Amino acid sequence: MNTEQEIKEMVRQKYSEIALQDKETNASSCCGAGGCSTEVYNIMSEEYNNLEGYNPDADLGLGCGLPTQFAKIKKGDTVIDLGSGAGNDCFVARAETGETGKVIGIDFTEAMIDKARSNAEKLGFNNVEFRQGDIEKMPVTANVADVIVSNCVLNLVPNKQAVFAEMYRVLKPGGHFSISDIVLTGKLPEKIKSAAEMYAGCVASAIDKDEYLNYVSKVGFANMQIQKEKAIIVPDDILKNYLNDEEIAQYKLNETVIRSITVYAEKPASCCSPSSGCC
Repeated sequence: MNTEQEIKEMVRQKYSEIALQDKETNASSCCGAGGCSTEVYNIMSEEYNNLEGYNPDADLGLGCGLPTQFAKIKKGDTVIDLGSGAGNDCFVARAETGETGKVIGIDFTEAMIDKARSNAEKLGFNNVEFRQGDIEKMPVTANVADVIVSNCVLNLVPNKQAVFAEMYRVLKPGGHFSISDIVLTGKLPEKIKSAAEMYAGCVASAIDKDEYLNYVSKVGFANMQIQKEKAIIVPDDILKNYLNDEEIAQYKLNETVIRSITVYAEKPASCCSPSSGCC
């Protein structure tokens, strides 16, 4: 694969394009990345319609779970959404934290930030803000967030451990996160792993589930649990863009290689990161 910077620029370009697409276009593919499917269902995301605060204009159909549903957000909390897109999860989080709380969305794509700010302005929310920045180095001071949420975003970042370390830094002691992401429980075909479109589509960049969870523990988080898990079945008409019939048949011998998980963990109330040597 390319260097980390090249990967970031590829993702930035693709998601700048996605910001201008409608939900129907995005929902027909892997996280909106292209390779449109003729299947009538979205292979990744779940329906937000029944969640308070949901705003259709902010829903680009790019997620792979419902992290805000599991995030245990309380009134008055400060919530950070990593990879906030057009603001969908931020607005749902705002319904939970209320007018006394604060929601900060972080995204490194200018077009997404512009769209999210426009949506927030239309809704008249003055306690929801969007900051352009890299979630590997968040534009947020330490110990400010009660809750962090994220939906199918860490998968896109080359240095996932750096993101978890940053999450640890910005959470208050006793704070927690709930994030949905894509992981692997088997081997992904090399032709998919090497496809830039599938990387931007949250599939080719997926890592092993155990490795992913190990990153969470390694930076010092505690009480980790998987709140939800489901298999992601990629339709044949997407697979055919990358694999021949024989390769597709081989891949389907294990249909649950790609999985969506929603993970929860807490920053200990009176302990800093093991890497700092004070625990």
